[in-house]
Amino acid sequence: MKKIILLMTGLLVLLAVNVYSADMTKTASGLRYQDAVVGSGAVAESGKMVSVHYTGWLGSNDQKGNKFDSSLDRGQPFIFPLGAGRVIKGWDEGVQGMKIGGKRVLYIPATLGYGERGAGDVIPPNADLIFEVALLDVQ
Repeated sequence: MKKIILLMTGLLVLLAVNVYSADMTKTASGLRYQDAVVGSGAVAESGKMVSVHYTGWLGSNDQKGNKFDSSLDRGQPFIFPLGAGRVIKGWDEGVQGMKIGGKRVLYIPATLGYGERGAGDVIPPNADLIFEVALLDVQ
């Protein structure tokens, strides 16, 4: 009986992992993302100004670690020119294609984040990052 229960538990875990992975998109650069909500407004494209709300965590094995920043905590959206290199590469790539009203989870490897240098005392060197991003506006 224990063997059957263990087997069933293992199968359920595998099924859950496969369902979770099926929604995940992986790009050639190593960025992975998952749309929690697909928006219905204008599309974020390179060269456009975008307005987002976000929360960022240190990531480890796709699990959120310490939260290090959030525009929601400040009550101010973050506005930047998409594709202009003003943000980390994972953001320039990961926000592209979102539609206004969309929410996306970005799993950013260190190479597309702050790399070997890290960011001050907040983000250590070679840290993977997880961001939840909501696209508010595209101009």
